[in-house]
Amino acid sequence: MTNLKSERVIILIDGSNFYYSTAKRGKKIKFEKLIKELAGDRKLVNVYYYVAPLDFETNQKKYWDHQRFLDVLREIPKFNVVLCTLKKIKAKNGSFVFVVKGDDIRLAHDFLMGAVKDLYDTAIIVSGDEDFVPLIKTVREYKKRVENAYFPASSSENLRKVCDATINLNKIFDKIIYQKDKK
Repeated sequence: MTNLKSERVIILIDGSNFYYSTAKRGKKIKFEKLIKELAGDRKLVNVYYYVAPLDFETNQKKYWDHQRFLDVLREIPKFNVVLCTLKKIKAKNGSFVFVVKGDDIRLAHDFLMGAVKDLYDTAIIVSGDEDFVPLIKTVREYKKRVENAYFPASSSENLRKVCDATINLNKIFDKIIYQKDKK
């Protein structure tokens, strides 16, 4: 096993999954704290955040607020915002539904290629998506550790079972949110 200080870690965040799990609580996440909690004393190689830009035509204010949020994330050392596609689908009743496309496959690609190229020792997947189960099994064949950081309400038990370790984000939630300075 790798020495903890030299263990190389990547963090792969399913942005939509993470956003909806945190937005329900009405709290903003301090991503630097999240990264520190997940990586601990290990050597952080990279963080990837998979997200689609919001629809400009639907709400320009929200679009620009989201762009500013992504710019803040880009300022975090080793943090990579991976832009995916937001598909606008017209429903039969005339309303629109938005679906993020390409996020899972890009996360899967970076996860797998990082293992193949030996870019990390441990990958932390921040998602509850069971679709990653077969890929996790493959990556573990490359002698990589896989951890799953999850919110119980949006997480697959099957996903957690195939990982080497799990991190219940509810247990560290108070440590990773923005808090007003107390005087």
